[in-house]
Amino acid sequence: MTGVETDTDRRIARGVAVVVVTYRRPAMLAQLLESVAGSTLLPEHLVIIDNASGDETPAVVEAARAALGPVELDYRLLERNLGGAGGFHEGVRLAHAAGAEWMWLMDDDVALAPSGLETLLAHAGRYRCLMGERENSDGRPFFFQNVFFPALGVALPRPGNLFRRADVWHTNLATFEGLFVHRSVVDAIGFPDPRFFITWDDLAYGWLASHVTDVVCVKGVVLQRLRHQRQISLGVRHLAEASDLSRFYMMRNRGLLVHYLRARGRYRPIPFAFGTALVALKEVLRLVAVERRLKGMGSITRGMREARRIARDDAWSGLPEVPPADRP
Repeated sequence: MTGVETDTDRRIARGVAVVVVTYRRPAMLAQLLESVAGSTLLPEHLVIIDNASGDETPAVVEAARAALGPVELDYRLLERNLGGAGGFHEGVRLAHAAGAEWMWLMDDDVALAPSGLETLLAHAGRYRCLMGERENSDGRPFFFQNVFFPALGVALPRPGNLFRRADVWHTNLATFEGLFVHRSVVDAIGFPDPRFFITWDDLAYGWLASHVTDVVCVKGVVLQRLRHQRQISLGVRHLAEASDLSRFYMMRNRGLLVHYLRARGRYRPIPFAFGTALVALKEVLRLVAVERRLKGMGSITRGMREARRIARDDAWSGLPEVPPADRP
């Protein structure tokens, strides 16, 4: 049961687990762990999934143990890189098995706002799947595509200040950069799908969650991004630099998204094909306008071919079931 207790003069949120997936960013991970230790309210558990970084990440984690004090730290070094999707699958599985009531998911390139956990828990009595505001490394608000349109299979922004009339707004998607989810939701929809590897995994997970509970974003900065990226603003959205690997999976994983939509009777081939064209155009624009190069187009076309193959796979099945776990 979630509750706040005091242990050696540190306030601890019992039943809360922070789940971090890291890959070859030990310096940023050190800043993240420092921010966890400096929080006004500590999580009971901290699960760190290392995607086979092969660097000094284990030493960074060990160096942080003393500062984390009463936080129960579970560090797992994977044998191979499973991507963010595979890492969050493993991290949520471990936190769930440890009996966590709430799981706060994040990458290694963010830092916690000092009172970020308290901001989220203030809404935990009413909502079971929520996110807070995020800041860029320069302190500006982080741009968030905040509504998923199933027909097109894309996320688009709502214009204007969403907190103008209330401190909470509803959505139908999520981001693993800060998702705060209750175990009852995980029980209902399963663990994150590792087949995505990277990209679209959190959107799909949030869309699944929206079928069993309200998914909301609450007012108050809870995370700050540590990594600076080149980006441009198009008004209705921002475009940041990306890797060719990310571009490939951006297109490839639309094949998985087809199955998610089809399983719930929401797949419409023609609108979805138009959405795919929009995503491809966005990736081309990212290359030309942000990264100022053409090399990388091949990753887009390869991803599209792989997406078609996956979409035709009749052996595809849904998320794995969550095994029953005894509460500690």
